[in-house]
Amino acid sequence: MSSTLQLTVRGMHCGSCALLIDDALAGLPGVIDSRTSTRAGRSTVTHDHRTAEFEIIAAIEELGYRAEPAVG
Repeated sequence: MSSTLQLTVRGMHCGSCALLIDDALAGLPGVIDSRTSTRAGRSTVTHDHRTAEFEIIAAIEELGYRAEPAVG
């Protein structure tokens, strides 16, 4: 069973930032899809039970961005 996680991501400045995040998340076990938008300041991540939400957030923050679950 998969889950979709909506994250607010701060600190992105261009499309390369979004690609960097998507590439990093693609390397995590259990991440099925990742779509990050610099314009929206959001990342939508579909993942299964092999990867916890805190691990996804940590992977983004290791790149130097701030990430938190999106509200609304």
